[in-house]
Amino acid sequence: MNIDRNAFAELQSTAGTEFVAELVDTFVEDAPRMLAELRDAQAAGAADRFRRAAHSLKSNASTFGASRLAALARELELGGIPADALPIGALQSEFERAAAALKDLARG
Repeated sequence: MNIDRNAFAELQSTAGTEFVAELVDTFVEDAPRMLAELRDAQAAGAADRFRRAAHSLKSNASTFGASRLAALARELELGGIPADALPIGALQSEFERAAAALKDLARG
């Protein structure tokens, strides 16, 4: 699993289990829009929009301990717009894995 269980447990301890479950649901709903923004910004050559979307996804993933997802988003944030769609596709795949794992952890 690509979720840091200690970071997730600490978040639950600090914010409360029910609230974290709500946050996970919000993240799972919002992240596809961030991924779409990455694709749109890539197509438009809009580097600032691309960087902001990658940064938002990285920050949210880090909050939940989704370390692999955060690392991939960080690479995009720092690396700029990629020449092809492969990095965003990898990010999408990792998001799907992380979302499933986060939902499982949030539900206990």
